[in-house]
Amino acid sequence: MVRTQIQLRKGQYDGLRKWARKLGISLSEAVRRCVDEKLAAEEASPTPNERLRDALSVIGKYADAESPSRVARDHDRHFAEASRG
Repeated sequence: MVRTQIQLRKGQYDGLRKWARKLGISLSEAVRRCVDEKLAAEEASPTPNERLRDALSVIGKYADAESPSRVARDHDRHFAEASRG
């Protein structure tokens, strides 16, 4: 373990302390769990490039059953152009 010192706002400290007591863990363990949860969430969330890739992959994939409007066709083109530039 690495020893470190942090400063929390009063509300953060009180809330964290209450949560730690409820779980029967130390304040340090509560902080470690919060950090682990945040890091895991960040790791699991897609990057901006991955989100863009996913969005671009559906361009033109779906058609309007009635009749495609000009807005729908142009939207895909404009979105692709804006995403590249």
